[in-house]
Amino acid sequence: MQATLKSYVIGFVSSVVLTLAAFSLVMYPGFFHASYGVLVPAIILLAIAQLFVQLIFFMHLASESELRWKLAAFISTVGIVLIVVVGSIWIMNHLNYNMMASPADMNAYIQSQDGF
Repeated sequence: MQATLKSYVIGFVSSVVLTLAAFSLVMYPGFFHASYGVLVPAIILLAIAQLFVQLIFFMHLASESELRWKLAAFISTVGIVLIVVVGSIWIMNHLNYNMMASPADMNAYIQSQDGF
């Protein structure tokens, strides 16, 4: 796809529509009669659609020239983002698990110490 004004306008309008659709699903779930089991997959599908709109219309990943270099840069970027996100979640989960004992355990520890 050539980088023209038309492609940028189509990409912008579709990005705004997808963003507003996800926002309205989250802000007004009663209007759409959507339960949590329907809401989460719908938002995930809208996010995937937004990803493809961004890749095709703004990053021009579908263009034929230098496709291999763009794809390699994209894959390495996705790898780095996955490492950072998964690593952060893993670290936060282990910090939460290892930080403190439950309040009952803390009270038992404090009462077991001499002088208290």
